[in-house]
Amino acid sequence: MSLPNNRRLMGALLILLSALCFGVMPLFGRLAYAEGADTQAVLLLRFVIAGVLLAVLMLLRRERWPRGKLALGLLAMGAVGYAGQAFSYFTALKYASASLTALLLYTFPVIVTLIAAVWLHEPLTRRKVAALLLASVGLALTVGDALSGSPVGIAFGLGAALIYSVYIAVGTKLTPQAGALPSATVVMLGGALTFLLVSLWQAPVMPHSPLGWTAIAAIGVMCSVIAALAFFAGLARVGASEAAMLSTFEPVVTVVLAAGLLGERLSVSQCLGGAVIIAAVLLLAKSPASGTPPE
Repeated sequence: MSLPNNRRLMGALLILLSALCFGVMPLFGRLAYAEGADTQAVLLLRFVIAGVLLAVLMLLRRERWPRGKLALGLLAMGAVGYAGQAFSYFTALKYASASLTALLLYTFPVIVTLIAAVWLHEPLTRRKVAALLLASVGLALTVGDALSGSPVGIAFGLGAALIYSVYIAVGTKLTPQAGALPSATVVMLGGALTFLLVSLWQAPVMPHSPLGWTAIAAIGVMCSVIAALAFFAGLARVGASEAAMLSTFEPVVTVVLAAGLLGERLSVSQCLGGAVIIAAVLLLAKSPASGTPPE
């Protein structure tokens, strides 16, 4: 096998590893809740663990830290955008299944396309319009059966997708200026700052068992640091379009593991809706794409 093919294979494996790590995060979140932790505790510890580990990596690699307006912009991305997205996502997990939450979040590529067309003046091609229509049908199928049971969970799930889409649109302008690792580090530290400040007003409820602490540690290390680093390492080897297509493995991981480990089941229409949403994302991935900031 030639060197370029080896590089491409390694890149694909890294993206799949990233998708696997992100995909198991809802399961760890549900486990932490079951062991007594509240949303604030999960997110505080997640951002602190990830921010500290990434900062140590920055120091070891002697990376240059962002400065001035760029640093403030990235800090705001974490403190407002990513913190808001994470809060919405983990709140959705309390009211809706892990599978449904993951599928709702994965509408973000379609929302990003709309934001990019309006705000970044990117052309809305026929392929993108077709993907938007597909995603709309898929979303209707996905949430249709669940509206009677978990409207709050659906609202927070869609809210997470919307906030994450704005976060990505902003990050498209800021991340290339700072680089992947510095951007991810400052964003994580910004999120940690938000939840540290919130903790001064209301104390978080920590897990009451070693299993709960392990679940939260896994969210911080595996689902944040390892997942982000694997994604960026793979992105450098395979490019944005292929990385986006391979990343559709993420909600599949969540749905399959949630069914096997949590006993969750999606209805036929929800399964079909999820498949249509993933098809829309794959269609979008074939279009030229901008860079994506850290998850």
